[in-house]
Amino acid sequence: MRKYEAMVLSCMDPRFQPKVYKYLKAKKLIGKYSAFTIAGAAIGVTHKKFKKWHSTFIDNLSTSIKLHKIKKIIVINHKDCGAAKIINGKKKFNSIIENKIHRESFKRIKKVLNSRFPTLKVNFKILSLKD
Repeated sequence: MRKYEAMVLSCMDPRFQPKVYKYLKAKKLIGKYSAFTIAGAAIGVTHKKFKKWHSTFIDNLSTSIKLHKIKKIIVINHKDCGAAKIINGKKKFNSIIENKIHRESFKRIKKVLNSRFPTLKVNFKILSLKD
């Protein structure tokens, strides 16, 4: 049986797909993870603006744990995130505000995961187009 090491939660933004692949390849995870790709990654599965997506993510993660016996989730957000801009609304938006939104989404998802899946390890990464 193939050994799966993690689930990867990442954003659907096509600009970042090669960056996510490169990051996972460097970690020697190609072919060893389940993927869940959704707008905003952690933002999309934690912010109230995207509430309908939350249970889908949890259901998918539960299935991945059952089927693939994963013990870790890698959450990959990225800079210049459209979901971050959406939840910020018409307020001023800059890199400081965006970083705060990412950090808050990481705190929220960690809280949810610790509550629902207390033994699951959680790693976070923010990618940039410059990486």
